[in-house]
Amino acid sequence: MRLSSLFDFIPDKTSVWLTPIWALSVGVTLGLLILLAIWGIVFLFSRQAGREAPGAMLEGPLRPIFYVMLFLAGYSLLGVVAVKEPGQIISSVFRLPLTGEVERSFDLEPSDEEQTVRLGFYREELKWIAFSANMPLTIDTRDESGEAEGGVRTEVPVGTQLVYIKGQPFVKPFVTEYVDEIRVRNANGVPAHMMVVFETAPVAGREVALIPIVALCVLGVFGLYYLQRTVMPKMSAIALATVKTEMAQPLFLICVVLGGAAIAAFVWIPYNTFGEDIKMLKNTGLATMMVLGLIVAMWAASSSIADEVDGRTALTVLSKPVSRRQFILGKYIGILWVVAVLFVFLGLVFLDCVAYKPVYDARESAAETPQWQECLQHMVQIVPGILLAFMEVAVLAALSVAISTRLPLLANFVICFSIYALGHLTPLVVQSSMGEFEPVAFVGMFLATLLPVLENFNIQAAVAGGSSVPYDYLLVSLVYCMLYATVAMLLALVLFEDRDLA
Repeated sequence: MRLSSLFDFIPDKTSVWLTPIWALSVGVTLGLLILLAIWGIVFLFSRQAGREAPGAMLEGPLRPIFYVMLFLAGYSLLGVVAVKEPGQIISSVFRLPLTGEVERSFDLEPSDEEQTVRLGFYREELKWIAFSANMPLTIDTRDESGEAEGGVRTEVPVGTQLVYIKGQPFVKPFVTEYVDEIRVRNANGVPAHMMVVFETAPVAGREVALIPIVALCVLGVFGLYYLQRTVMPKMSAIALATVKTEMAQPLFLICVVLGGAAIAAFVWIPYNTFGEDIKMLKNTGLATMMVLGLIVAMWAASSSIADEVDGRTALTVLSKPVSRRQFILGKYIGILWVVAVLFVFLGLVFLDCVAYKPVYDARESAAETPQWQECLQHMVQIVPGILLAFMEVAVLAALSVAISTRLPLLANFVICFSIYALGHLTPLVVQSSMGEFEPVAFVGMFLATLLPVLENFNIQAAVAGGSSVPYDYLLVSLVYCMLYATVAMLLALVLFEDRDLA
């Protein structure tokens, strides 16, 4: 019995919506518990380092992110009453490494007696099983004592597979909860070879893999900041000052509030797409996050570099033991953290809305309530889109930093948005100019070489359509983002090196 059955005031559709968010919260809680354990180990070996760690790790961008994580951790505890089968979800996480596709082969001697072959899986976890043999065989899964109902006795044909798929009506091929073995008869007079292939998955579905993945992401965020703070202390100090200054700007709060409100409003907007409104929600949500991130990045670059240069603040900072290279790189790192905090807030709202949208559409169309696994799948599908949107903003932020070393805010906005438009049009220009007028082809290739090909980060149509994004595509996009951002930062250093700050 699930805990939510004790609380009749919680509608079933609400429980379906809240379950994916609860799974996400459990992953965050697991990550925080691991961090707490690491802090305890550090405290045992060095009390001074243990006392300094909380303050060092909860400064700047990590503070608002930590507050969000605490909120989710609280929901993982209090939200148990509102989710479907919380115990089953937790137990399925531990079953993840023990499930998957298994292939086993057996050599059967000719005999009139039944022989046992060992399989080893739980009946509830079985997704499908297939039998094939080079000779006609008889398999028997019935209870030998005759006390349990169910089971089958059937022939394994030669040349084709005998397949059972979970959910087939009127079929109960196994009678025991744990299927350790089945009986097979080879009455052919010659040895036979049988192949058995089956796939198992946790009862709650493989979607529960989200929980350990989120825990690793939590560790990665804190570990990345600690690495930055340890390896680059001077640049980290400048980045920390940039984060505090830019997050205190009214524009940042406006983007968070308006962006979250807009994404939430997209749920109720009628798109008239004949049941495909969730695709429009994903598309518009990703575009909103990317545009707001770009606005915050360009504003932060102009206010923290151009304004500080014009106001002689940069001259004061550089009078200390800080080089111009450390100043520019620290500013860029700080801007990326500001955008990351924005994406955390908006991303959480976006994930919540995407999880709710299938339930809302089912209610509006009087359709059957979806399973919580379906809502979780929609959540997972948009994560690559969010990551690629952040990479695109990181590339444009690097160009904005380079422009801010010489030009003010208005020129920065005009140039960056022009690069944004041309960066998405570059593949179309190159493709349309192939084999055409040579000057047009030259201009297209020149733009493709000079400007970033931002269309590489635009997979909104694929994400909206529910297509899975390969990991190698994300890796290649990350490498391209880092390479182009590096080139842009080298340009920024060249432009800033001989800038007269006095």
